[in-house]
Amino acid sequence: MALTWMKGDGMRRTRLKPLATIIALALLVVSGPAKSEPGYEQSGNKTVSAPKVAVFGGSGTTAGWGSIGVIVREIMKLYDWDVQLCTACAGAERAARLVAAAAVPAAGNPNDPPQPNARLDFGATGSQYLWWAYQGTHGFAKDPEGPRKQLRLIANIQSPSYLVVAVKADSGITDLRQIKEKRLPVHIFTLMRDGDLALTILGHYGLTKEALESFGGTIGSGPADRKAFDIMLGFAAMDNMPEYEAWVDVTQRLDLKYLELPTELRTKLARDFDWQERTIPLGLFRGVDRPIPAVVRTGTVLYGRADMADQLAYTLAKSLDEHQDLLQWSNVTYSYNPHIVGKAFGVPLHPGAERYYRERGYLK
Repeated sequence: MALTWMKGDGMRRTRLKPLATIIALALLVVSGPAKSEPGYEQSGNKTVSAPKVAVFGGSGTTAGWGSIGVIVREIMKLYDWDVQLCTACAGAERAARLVAAAAVPAAGNPNDPPQPNARLDFGATGSQYLWWAYQGTHGFAKDPEGPRKQLRLIANIQSPSYLVVAVKADSGITDLRQIKEKRLPVHIFTLMRDGDLALTILGHYGLTKEALESFGGTIGSGPADRKAFDIMLGFAAMDNMPEYEAWVDVTQRLDLKYLELPTELRTKLARDFDWQERTIPLGLFRGVDRPIPAVVRTGTVLYGRADMADQLAYTLAKSLDEHQDLLQWSNVTYSYNPHIVGKAFGVPLHPGAERYYRERGYLK
């Protein structure tokens, strides 16, 4: 069958497609992309946008870097992203190594839940650890990979903690120098991650682990050390997460007095470890009856690599800014500061995140 289309004085005979073909084409236009097209999935008779997937490397779900991962996962759902969490990617230096290497997560022990079966796209760690990994210094200094210059910052979220030195109220200790002067057999309790820090501080007073033990003293981070100690030393925050739980517990059960480290030691620690000199606030813990000059650290950074997709980095930066209110609903104290969210020492910003911060005027 042929139809004719008249134009002007002439006549053109044109054969049109069969009616069934025309209907099929119309349905294709209405229905949108085919099911096999990336980024779409079928739902009943509809083709809807499917979430984009990214894998996050941090620690568990309650520790500091894991808790920010949980927040990011929930926020990114609002932007059609499925953020899958590696809960076996813990460790102060280990986390940055895994993300830098685009590792595929593996369970750390038999009790770990199944981990995402895809390479890590981004992660979270302390701002100092990211800087040290980028430079290849401190705990990364002996790594054969050298400086990990492929790392890129996405966002620096504030999360303060304080270097605290506390002694039993009845110990009679008013200054750490008394340990060596009086050869005191003190038992020092420190959190696992702060063991080397404790030895660094003791070194300022001419003390080593061997010297301490020669006096009959000990230093440790185990359950026995927690029950029987004279001095507790390490970073602390009033947060309900494993890293600081001991401080919350001990300061409620025992009467403690808090010591101020000498100015020259605080300055040295801040310089050597990229920390800051600030003040422990009044009432941080029970018994803190005055502001105490101290060394502090802050910054939980979200970071990726130079090969990270611009869209992912941009959306991460955007989502955290637009949903700052969700940072408060956590077991960790987080805050968002637009003046420094795009800065972490000398680690370069990912171009996607940088584009967002410039759009917002956070970067000039």
